[in-house]
Amino acid sequence: MFLHTRIKVRDLDRSIAFYSTHFHMVCRDRKTSPRGSQLAFMTMPGSPTELELAYLPWDPDFSLPEDIFHLAFRVEDMHEAVAAMRKVGVKITEEPSDRRGGGNMAFIEDPDGYEIELLSYAPGEYEALQKEIAAVR
Repeated sequence: MFLHTRIKVRDLDRSIAFYSTHFHMVCRDRKTSPRGSQLAFMTMPGSPTELELAYLPWDPDFSLPEDIFHLAFRVEDMHEAVAAMRKVGVKITEEPSDRRGGGNMAFIEDPDGYEIELLSYAPGEYEALQKEIAAVR
């Protein structure tokens, strides 16, 4: 079972606030690893997968390779979500556009520059996707 994805962050509290505010994630646990990494495990109600945020004191100003990694989150109302994020200064890197089959997609950046894809679905499309995924299990 896929458990979590880890990303490096420059400011743990800022990243926890970003993912909590914009994606309703909850910090399930916070700890320091034996080698000194400061960790926060973010989760979404109903999802078994977590996002591990890691602040590495020995590498506080890391650089990200371009276009090698992104996270994707479902949003109910794309235009409302993008407007709310824009209002508080979230960087919108690709404005909402129509997806084939309905719904919308857009791209933003988190405070550390990680690309995040926002997806909204046409009525019934998300439920059909979940059935398809469940059938693979």
